Amino acid sequence: MFMGEFAHNIDRKGRLIMPAKFRDELGERVVVNRGLDGCLYVYTMEQWEVVYAKLSTLPTTKKDARKYQRLMLSKASECELDGQGRILIPGNLVKLAGLEKECMIIGVANHIEVWAKDKWESMEEEEDGSFEEIAESLSDFMEM
Repeated sequence: MFMGEFAHNIDRKGRLIMPAKFRDELGERVVVNRGLDGCLYVYTMEQWEVVYAKLSTLPTTKKDARKYQRLMLSKASECELDGQGRILIPGNLVKLAGLEKECMIIGVANHIEVWAKDKWESMEEEEDGSFEEIAESLSDFMEM
């Protein structure tokens, strides 16, 4: 399970250190992919297999399903953690998420999100005020 938020810088080569708290669960290899809302998703290999299996079941006769499969699978990239706990994020994904220097690494249950710090702070500020409304709208799906 991933949770918490951590600030790390991405270097000019696209290397980003994963928080020490996450490294054991991540293992040696991860899949980095486009996420929703302008971030990147980082999956363990085990969790990626679950995501991939679900993507594979989408009906190819549906245009939106084909588009979603293409957009998700074309950007997915397998990355290794180096000896310092860094992953090398491909340039196309760095550009897609607008990662320049300061990044936020967010634990979100079964995956990790990587955000450009300014995007994260803007999104958090915008959505923080509606936290209770969001919780209420999801009350049918979860009980606290």
